[in-house]
Amino acid sequence: MKRRSTFLIGSLFFGYAFLYLPIALLVVYSFNDSRIPTVWGGFSFRWYAALFDNEQVIDAALLSLRIAFISATVATLFGTLAGLALMGMGKFRGRLLFMGLIAAPLVMPEVITGLSLLLLFITSEQLVGWPETRGAMTITIAHITFSMAFVAVIVQSRLATLDRSLIDAAMDLGGRPFQVTLDITLPLIAPAMLAGWLLAFTLSLDDLVISSFVSGPGASTLPMVIFSKVKLGVAPDINALATIVITIVGLGVVLAGVVLHRQEQRRILEAQINKA
Repeated sequence: MKRRSTFLIGSLFFGYAFLYLPIALLVVYSFNDSRIPTVWGGFSFRWYAALFDNEQVIDAALLSLRIAFISATVATLFGTLAGLALMGMGKFRGRLLFMGLIAAPLVMPEVITGLSLLLLFITSEQLVGWPETRGAMTITIAHITFSMAFVAVIVQSRLATLDRSLIDAAMDLGGRPFQVTLDITLPLIAPAMLAGWLLAFTLSLDDLVISSFVSGPGASTLPMVIFSKVKLGVAPDINALATIVITIVGLGVVLAGVVLHRQEQRRILEAQINKA
């Protein structure tokens, strides 16, 4: 038993080291004073100051955050509506097909998705004159399109385990379907919606392939700028930028974890009170 536990602990340590050691090294080298990213030249905030003086990177970061926030919010709205619609319609012929169509973008190669959206925008421009140019708007629409599928699957999985007796009881007490959805269903699936929003936000902030297809002049997202810089060699200020992104994402994950934990504790407490 002791050998087994030692093996498991060692495997766990190796797994976490494999995942997070490269990130830790990146954070450490973001404080490197040397112009050569792989040679340690002493501790310094030099490249953080250089980063904030780089208008191209700052503009790209602000654009990516704006696109990620809008696309995650809209994708959460549409994904939740899709999950509620499938739940409200119950079992019907073709339900499996509709669920497959919702989940299809999850396994679709990003190159195919990006190319298809590019052809859609070009065809739409030729037919109706919209969009006049590709830029932040087309990137946002593209991100909504593929991230909505992730939100729908998360919300659908939560709805599948939802206690229908609560909804039926509210309906029996005279609640209208829309009011029951607002007062009962949405609070119950709120953690899933929050998880879907965070996932959609992260996917949008991280996307490179699809954004490269549907972007235009003057609409370069942060991953596109980083990729263009890396092709010429890793600059030290990129390490500083990556560290800031890691910090923001880490704080978001911790905050979401705290919120979900509190909601779970509240749900358990309410269940215990109802049983008593």
